[in-house]
Amino acid sequence: MNNHSGRGQVAGLPAWDRCAVMGVVNVTPDSFSDGGRWFDTTIAVKRGLDLVAQGADLVDVGGESTRPGATRVDEAEELRRVIPVVRGLAAEGVVVSVDTMRARVAEQSLAAGAALVNDVSGGLADPAMIPAVAAAGAPFVVMHWRGFLQGDSVKGVYEDVVAEVTDELHTRVEAVLAGGIAPDRIIVDPGLGFSKEAEHDLTLLAHLDRLRDLGHPVLVAASRKRFLGRVLAGADGAPPPARERDAATAAVSALAAHSGAWAVRVHEVHATADAVRVARAMEEARIARSTPGAGGERGARDAARTPGVASEREAHGDGRTPGAGGEHGAEGTR
Repeated sequence: MNNHSGRGQVAGLPAWDRCAVMGVVNVTPDSFSDGGRWFDTTIAVKRGLDLVAQGADLVDVGGESTRPGATRVDEAEELRRVIPVVRGLAAEGVVVSVDTMRARVAEQSLAAGAALVNDVSGGLADPAMIPAVAAAGAPFVVMHWRGFLQGDSVKGVYEDVVAEVTDELHTRVEAVLAGGIAPDRIIVDPGLGFSKEAEHDLTLLAHLDRLRDLGHPVLVAASRKRFLGRVLAGADGAPPPARERDAATAAVSALAAHSGAWAVRVHEVHATADAVRVARAMEEARIARSTPGAGGERGARDAARTPGVASEREAHGDGRTPGAGGEHGAEGTR
């Protein structure tokens, strides 16, 4: 992985010095989160520009709902929805991602100015997708996917969700590489909410380091999803509506950024833009604290106590090294 602040860098895209924020524009009438609010082309373009003004680094445009039970739109309708919005945003200088499972939609979106293809099937839904993206030389998101969310595929069964998702993503990445997409243009996504229950999503978020071990930047798309509804459910067990999960989404964004995610995909940008910047400021403070001669007054006192040797507390980060939380840390992963 081409490292940049430890989280990776994607060829063909800007190099952000922190976790990037991907804003979402659903050009659909039936999205689970905002059903039809941005369905009109003019309104959708304005929404994308508003997201950039709020702090989005790139905007993901999609014309097909992937919620459980959604009926697929035909290709012509998806093109009608997506291409004018991609073109309009790209003309304004926005870095655009297209959220599609169809090769032709990807090709036409890239021709209209999109910079990235975000395929929730990782190229499995359309065998022409990988050759099309490879020919264009575009970056590509490989998401963990076990099929369309219909029938038995809605609920995934796992013995070890982290190991299985990591292994399946590795296999898919190898296929994408074999199809001609360059390794420095591949992004991986654990597919939160896709054939996964709440406990699976939370466990994957708690172990993003395992996904980063695949050697590619990681995209986290947790925004407003069902697992957050379950976490926030009231005493009666009823989850809040999707639009009332944005504060929880920002919390996940901060944690994902802290864990080294390359980008987070969100519907409401402002709070998440703040969250990733705070996470970056903390990274900078940690780096400054560990740099010899940059420890300030306290660092000078520590050095005076043990010349040339960092204090045990400094060397081990107050004993809170990620992944070494002992019994308490193990309990906190679920």
